[in-house]
Amino acid sequence: MNGGARTGMREDERREILRRGPSGRVDQGLIPFGPWYTEEEIEAVVSVMREGNKYWVGFGSAPYVPQFEEAFAAYVGSKYAVAVNSCGTGLDIVMKALDMEPGDEVITTPITYIATTHAILAAGGRPVFADVGEGTFNIDPEDVERKMSPRTRAILPVHNNGLSVDMDALLEVAERHPHPKFGPVPVFGDAARACGAGYRGTKVGKLGAANIFSFQTSKNMTTLGEGGMITTDEDWLARRARRLRSFGWEAGELIEPGFNYRMTGVQAAVGLVQLRRLDEMNARRRERAQLLTRLLKEAAPEIITPFEPEGYYHIYYGYTVMVPKEWAGQKRDRLLQLLAAEYKVGTVVMNPPVTVYPMLQRLGYRPEDTPRAKEHGERLFCLPMHPLLTDQDLEYIAAAVGDACSRLEKID
Repeated sequence: MNGGARTGMREDERREILRRGPSGRVDQGLIPFGPWYTEEEIEAVVSVMREGNKYWVGFGSAPYVPQFEEAFAAYVGSKYAVAVNSCGTGLDIVMKALDMEPGDEVITTPITYIATTHAILAAGGRPVFADVGEGTFNIDPEDVERKMSPRTRAILPVHNNGLSVDMDALLEVAERHPHPKFGPVPVFGDAARACGAGYRGTKVGKLGAANIFSFQTSKNMTTLGEGGMITTDEDWLARRARRLRSFGWEAGELIEPGFNYRMTGVQAAVGLVQLRRLDEMNARRRERAQLLTRLLKEAAPEIITPFEPEGYYHIYYGYTVMVPKEWAGQKRDRLLQLLAAEYKVGTVVMNPPVTVYPMLQRLGYRPEDTPRAKEHGERLFCLPMHPLLTDQDLEYIAAAVGDACSRLEKID
């Protein structure tokens, strides 16, 4: 990541960029996320609707779902892919498949959306929070190892905002600390924000016992608002996941209580198109992110920009930056308010540690339990990032951030 004293863009240059504005209407603002659909996705939806009278679908897969699963498994290099109606329900399935007993623990990260933690709690497990690495916003394998115990049933990291976790290190930790009954601890990746990301020659979704993806409307690829996928090489887990997503049915026999977590055929048809376009959309997003980084270094050098470790392929679902340490908390928040109110640049804090929520504090958790996550959570925020942002948009965002920072420095 990068940060430094204010140098670079001249004030007259900044003023001219701000006067010119973004490429669209400034009153609409610039927001961090959104889908990118083409006529091909629209045609896919209409085609499924026109074919609808040909099908009677009971509790099996809807049309196009098996094809989408097969294509997605091939894309990430996994043996199986199981389509579900959201990443959250996919996390529920994987955690329930562990059949946890009272006292079982799952080590996870506090820097994530609350769904990751909810899945553990709903399955009867106890979340154990490991701290994050410096500037990556991903779980720290060394702290994971410190938190391992005979009660650890799984490790559930998050590939945060488009950057893979260090899966090799986590798998090694799991091997070194086997569960006394079940052996090597499974590593399940929450890949909600990492569809198409790469890690040391693999796609996110290949390594680990399973990975769970989101196709919610803000993600790098989407399936009409909601949708998700579980990838795994484990035969038993794929069978169990298919059963649990459809009321517990398997081969016409009701095996166990299950849920209605199925994906629709329309979603799958759109997913097939989006998957074919994913690498192109991610490449464009990466190019946009790299340009914004260069612009911010000129316009707002005090802002610490993202970095990409060697061997990783960051797909920048969230373009996550940090303010200086002395700006943590209220001053960071004032910056975000100023960007929204005066420049129409939307931002999002993604995410503070989940231990800030009273619900988890009532269970005995505190932000201070993971000090780096607490500190990063008070400094981080995401700027707009999308494949369709123009050079002019990015120049405007960087100039707006630089101008807002300059104003705050003068106030303080």
